[in-house]
Amino acid sequence: MSEYIGTIIVAAIVLLIVFFIVRGMVKDRKKGRHICGGDCSKCHGGCSHSL
Repeated sequence: MSEYIGTIIVAAIVLLIVFFIVRGMVKDRKKGRHICGGDCSKCHGGCSHSL
């Protein structure tokens, strides 16, 4: 078990980072902010505000 401690710690840190990134994206989405900045003319048709 002790040989896996480093791997477990790194995995936990990566999971925390991913969690905070996703949480930030969800909060931005709820506030009406979009990845593209809301200007669909710059997204080249990739914008979908209805999601």
